[in-house]
Amino acid sequence: MAPHDAVLGWDENTTAEAYAAFTRDFPMYGATSRDLASRAHLADSRLVVDLCGGAGATAKAILDQAPGTARVISLDNAAAMQRVGRRILDDARVTWVTAGAEDLDRHAPGAEVDAVVCNSAIWKTDVPRVFAAVRTVLRPGGRFVFNIGGGFAGVHHDDEKSTLPGPSLNQLIHQIAARDYGYTPPPTRPAAPKLPLEAVNAHLSCAGMDLVDAEVVAQHGTAAEKRAWLSIPVFARPEGEFTHAQRMDILAKAYALTTPGTPTVTSWLTVVAQRPA
Repeated sequence: MAPHDAVLGWDENTTAEAYAAFTRDFPMYGATSRDLASRAHLADSRLVVDLCGGAGATAKAILDQAPGTARVISLDNAAAMQRVGRRILDDARVTWVTAGAEDLDRHAPGAEVDAVVCNSAIWKTDVPRVFAAVRTVLRPGGRFVFNIGGGFAGVHHDDEKSTLPGPSLNQLIHQIAARDYGYTPPPTRPAAPKLPLEAVNAHLSCAGMDLVDAEVVAQHGTAAEKRAWLSIPVFARPEGEFTHAQRMDILAKAYALTTPGTPTVTSWLTVVAQRPA
């Protein structure tokens, strides 16, 4: 089953505007996008796909690192996100395609794409279908670069251990929800990671691509950034029968128990694959 944030709200204007504002105001998406683009080796690229491109933060990083003559296809299935992206990233080199990642091969020329980059979304897709579509559009030697959230990949960066002690903002949210709204968190059960590296490598092999590199990286942020993230409607917590106003009330009370500059660390598994030359 797809995560709740993969199936609700992405094609709504309020979500798209809030998400785009977050990408402008906080460094997470810019930093992860630049990292992925650098691993794609774009110096000689002519055509790059920004897969699940949202409002264009990764497309901008691609354009900044690719030659001035390069073109980008930004593909996403949420029209609202792309409407915001067109307004923010007004660049004739970007072609916006509203479609699912699984249908990439219908919207990009076969064996002509130099690189496919996907930031923060691959685990929400039908991975075998997406990998097969990516292999179809990549030129021989072309790179496929993507990241997977640490929880979904089952990895943790060592820097996570260096964060300050005390409950996380998510833990505080559950505590406030229980205190003020009678919320009962679902029982915590150890869950197998949705997309560990072993599964990634198996899917790549089935699709006819090679694993080039995989690295666990840390994205450093603050409690203030985490609050802004959890203010985006699709990410608001806790799950269950709450209105958005109630979730924002819970978030405000939980955030008041933190220090805005408190460091946070998010772990990512970053993967580089390649179509054989």
